[in-house]
Amino acid sequence: MKLNTELYVTAKERWPDSGQQVIGYQEGENIVVYQAYNSSIANYAVAHQQLGGNSFSYNRMSWIKPNFLWMMYRCGWAEKENQERVLALWLSKKHLELILEQAVFSTFGNGRYESHEAWKQALATKEVRLQWDPDHDPYGQKLNRRAIQLGLKGDILESFGKEMVSKIEDITDFVKAQKQYVNNRRLDMLQVPVEQVFEIQNQELCKRIGIVGAV
Repeated sequence: MKLNTELYVTAKERWPDSGQQVIGYQEGENIVVYQAYNSSIANYAVAHQQLGGNSFSYNRMSWIKPNFLWMMYRCGWAEKENQERVLALWLSKKHLELILEQAVFSTFGNGRYESHEAWKQALATKEVRLQWDPDHDPYGQKLNRRAIQLGLKGDILESFGKEMVSKIEDITDFVKAQKQYVNNRRLDMLQVPVEQVFEIQNQELCKRIGIVGAV
């Protein structure tokens, strides 16, 4: 596996305990996001290094998650139906920021829109959905920290799947191996990708998408 890893107990000490931050695996100008699919979609993605094939639809919304443990919670450590294969997708930080620039909150009521109509108009014109959800520990228990996930559709999804992604790696074997430590309640042995807070320099963007430091 190309992702560098570290012990979960080490990473946990470095991550913020609360707040809303984009936390992800970073190398230079690149960052990794995760997706989980069935074997047909995953096999095509790895073989062609892009999303596509007969089983994948660009007409549906597809969600990406920069946070490994958030992905593990959502896919049940690669044990949920149609999420048996976990992929790490590499893209540039600039491309992720471009996606974030297009993001609209999935629900109204966060105080970031002038009115309900303004929010509905944004939903109608933008192709990225943003959600801040409680992050989870390896056992699936909710944390005070919140994790981001982004839903892509339309042209930006096609651009992501065919142009933005520079590398796709199947990390399912790693996921399954680490799940054994979780099953045996040996978090002292659990390895996770080395993830850090993604420092977005555009402060206006940070404000608009709800970046909040530890409180």
